[in-house]
Amino acid sequence: MDDIFTLIKSAVLIISAILVVLTAIGLLRYKDDMDLILYARIHMLGVADMSCILALLFLNEPLLAITYLFLTPFASHSIANAYYYGEEKR
Repeated sequence: MDDIFTLIKSAVLIISAILVVLTAIGLLRYKDDMDLILYARIHMLGVADMSCILALLFLNEPLLAITYLFLTPFASHSIANAYYYGEEKR
């Protein structure tokens, strides 16, 4: 029975790692000269956040996963608001 749970945990961690690597590739491929690129980057980081939350849940760290689940949208929203209402206008 433990072998099945170990296989499931390993599969989820591998899938999470693949999502994080794909997010990193996507972040590096976007050019900074495009308008509103920050919003696309925040969206891609949401994919990485969700994969990390799933990995934490499967690693039996539910309190850390729930904290991460509630705090990351606030951080993303504040970054987007700071960019949108920032002093630097294009």
